[in-house]
Amino acid sequence: MKIATVLRNDDYTREVEQALKEKLHAANSSFTFVKGPSEQPDMVLSIGGDGTLLEAVHQYGIEPSYVGIHTGHLGFYADWRPEELDEFVERLMNDEPLIAEYPTVQCRISTRDGKQYEKWALNEMVLRNANLSTLVSCVYINGEELETFRGDGLIVSSPSGSTAYNKAVDGAIVHPSIEAIQLSEIASINNQAYRTINSSLVLPKHHEVELIVMNPEIMIGLDREQAVWKDVCSIRCRVGPDKVKFARYKRLTFWGRVRNSFISG
Repeated sequence: MKIATVLRNDDYTREVEQALKEKLHAANSSFTFVKGPSEQPDMVLSIGGDGTLLEAVHQYGIEPSYVGIHTGHLGFYADWRPEELDEFVERLMNDEPLIAEYPTVQCRISTRDGKQYEKWALNEMVLRNANLSTLVSCVYINGEELETFRGDGLIVSSPSGSTAYNKAVDGAIVHPSIEAIQLSEIASINNQAYRTINSSLVLPKHHEVELIVMNPEIMIGLDREQAVWKDVCSIRCRVGPDKVKFARYKRLTFWGRVRNSFISG
């Protein structure tokens, strides 16, 4: 099995990686480690936090399966802690994992000069104005106008991303088995002049949300990637055609993860 590691940049995480490599080599010499995305691994071990795992997914794509080892507080994507490395190696050697597939958000960004850019996110696409003034965007669902949004920003999240920024703005938590995206508002303006739905919308796989952008410069965030874009005319989002695979050697349910992440600690 070819294995890649992606690390959070701190000494403790590097120590955990070294200890894990030693245990894997001692257990089975057939494990080999690749050093970059130029060689495709079978499995990617993310050692760090949830941000590290998002970095790993964008570095290696949808082909390998992913396992998270958390070197901080328990993360939503991570199954393992550093003190459980021996158990993880034993499970890796002897057990067949449950492969959990998480839907993604597919985004097509169109600019006023006719160019189009295909992007995707495991967690969410976040749209804000490039400065502190109000974002203005017309919202269409399947070509039908819903509202003109004015406020701090908009989030289009995947089911797994529903527990991230989306949850912080009171969006719904959606199980990853439901192939959907969710549109949520960030601090919308609602008064006598302006009105929005002011609720999160969960859209099924065959639906598309289009955001017609009125601001000349905007900030687009795709998971950990953030950039200022100029002259964007629209952003179309839908459920992505591909899913990210997680190798689960522990039988922890999605709702168990929700409980561990937000309630029991």
